[in-house]
Amino acid sequence: MDPLLRAASHQKRSSTMSNAPEEAAPYGGPAAPAASASAPIKRIRTHHLREMKQRGERFSMLTSYDQYTAQIFDEAGIEILLVGDSASNNVFGNTTSLPVTVDELLPLTRAVSRSVSRALVVGDLPFGSYQASPEQGYLTAARFMKEAEAHCVKLEGGAEMAPQIERMTRGGIPVMAHIGFTPQSEHTLGGYRVQGRGATADRILRDAEAVQEAGAFAVVMEMVPGDVAAEVTAKLEIPTIGIGAGNQCDGQVLVWQDAFGLRTGRLPRFVKQYADLRTTLLDAARAYDTEVKSGAFPAEEHTF
Repeated sequence: MDPLLRAASHQKRSSTMSNAPEEAAPYGGPAAPAASASAPIKRIRTHHLREMKQRGERFSMLTSYDQYTAQIFDEAGIEILLVGDSASNNVFGNTTSLPVTVDELLPLTRAVSRSVSRALVVGDLPFGSYQASPEQGYLTAARFMKEAEAHCVKLEGGAEMAPQIERMTRGGIPVMAHIGFTPQSEHTLGGYRVQGRGATADRILRDAEAVQEAGAFAVVMEMVPGDVAAEVTAKLEIPTIGIGAGNQCDGQVLVWQDAFGLRTGRLPRFVKQYADLRTTLLDAARAYDTEVKSGAFPAEEHTF
């Protein structure tokens, strides 16, 4: 088969390693692969997402907070891993995202960054760590880049966060914006409510254009009507990432515990579950407990 046809059939999720010669990385460190039009992307960069949008290709994003999920999702071909402030709910046991701190998120982000070879790792700036001023935001973002080895950061807010985004990008930090429903502002917004319906739809577009103008390389839209998100996606040059914003966004993101069934109970409407990991783990734990208590484990083959 012609190599170009083979590359096209595998598309973006091909795990085939390129045989192209590698170029030396500047300032030492691992060698970087030579550029090749037909070779799969070895490391997702922010400009790759814009190029994918221009080609009409969609990409995927999941949360990750640890080594093993990061490795699995990276191997699966997920382009972006978000070490979200949702760790507050899904790692630290809080009921909202508000209590999680920078010092709690830094080691989680570092674990994910050190465990991937291809995915773009996004460090999520927690509540209170960037809203006070552009300088506060820059200093917090710099910690994520230096101490946690994040590849970029994410913050919530539209036009009002433009000064923070501009300061970070001017200082060499790529920024992903987040508009629509912003969980850190849930008390101001009156709870988990769809944003951008009716007369407020124009505000979503204004926010999207403001963060793009400020320098954001992508924007998440959460709980936004699908027709509004589609209009924003068509008008922006930067890629959009939807969560509860319809299927016309350039990419989609979900919290992995929601998508793969580790979390139970009532789930948001926009969540689709692709597995039931809670039942798998529960059954395994019960089997282990039974064998330990009966003396079946450890057996002879598990004994030195």
